Amino acid sequence: MRIRVWLRGLAGAAILAGVVWWYPIEVFTDAFALVDAGAIALALGVGAATTVLSAARWRVVACAVGLRLPLGRAVADYYRAVFLNAVLPAGVLGDVHRALLHGRYAGDLPRGVRAVVLERLAGQVVLALTAAALLFALPAALLGPGLRAVGVSAGVVAVLAAGTALGLAAGRRRRPRWWRALRAAAADARSGLWSHRVQVVVLSAAALAGYVVLFLVAARLAGVTAPWAQLVPLVVLALLAMSLPVNVGGWGPREAVAGLAFGAAGLGADQGVTVSVVYGLLALVAALPGAVVLVLRAAQGREVPGEGLHQGGDQSTSFVGRGQ
Repeated sequence: MRIRVWLRGLAGAAILAGVVWWYPIEVFTDAFALVDAGAIALALGVGAATTVLSAARWRVVACAVGLRLPLGRAVADYYRAVFLNAVLPAGVLGDVHRALLHGRYAGDLPRGVRAVVLERLAGQVVLALTAAALLFALPAALLGPGLRAVGVSAGVVAVLAAGTALGLAAGRRRRPRWWRALRAAAADARSGLWSHRVQVVVLSAAALAGYVVLFLVAARLAGVTAPWAQLVPLVVLALLAMSLPVNVGGWGPREAVAGLAFGAAGLGADQGVTVSVVYGLLALVAALPGAVVLVLRAAQGREVPGEGLHQGGDQSTSFVGRGQ
């Protein structure tokens, strides 16, 4: 497990090093001067909205599979996970930490882990479908030459990476154990995702809209004047690349794909990398409240195991009743 995580981090570092080597240093240094106090305040606001929406999605899934998860706790834990994802290699260690702690708190570690996996999977599916819809629904004249090829290539790489990871994971286990785990995951997917698909999709789409807005703000800060309709497919592709678990705190594939996408759209590859760097800085600012949660939780001591086991049956209904 540790070796695979570090290998992913090294792969992300290699991609990031390649991007830094390929592009002029000004592409990166100029980005730091573009982030002002107004941008920081906006990043914190957008980050709060996307974190609450994502935490609410997690709560829907967790409660649906029989685990108690109060919304306040979900938001705090999600903030902490976002911060850890931003400062640790591979970009997923915060989610691993969140899954393990909630599983122990709920008294059902496997189900707690599956709830986080399903919640993250829902977000990635909505992101991938949005990217595909934008690339193939918008006119070619708006997207620019070659952008669809970049998008298809990124999608193929993502599918191959996911398939390889699943194959390696399955190959390391004996079939009976793997088969039981798969059946348990399928059962939780039916109760946690499919039975609450409307809430999950709406929350995922709303959170994605927040990420896109922050990326568009980064584009404007970087001086990009292209219309929103042309920029949205580009930033969604960059976000899709960012979701690959081969990065350094989200950095690496995002910058590489942003450069390719902006270049293919005729907006300049250098400009695309600068926009991605500005977005990375804003995303890091948005994650900073998670550092506060991390410090406060460490001061409070360990979680109380077993406190939330099988107490979430009615929690999902009460959440839906409040409206979003």
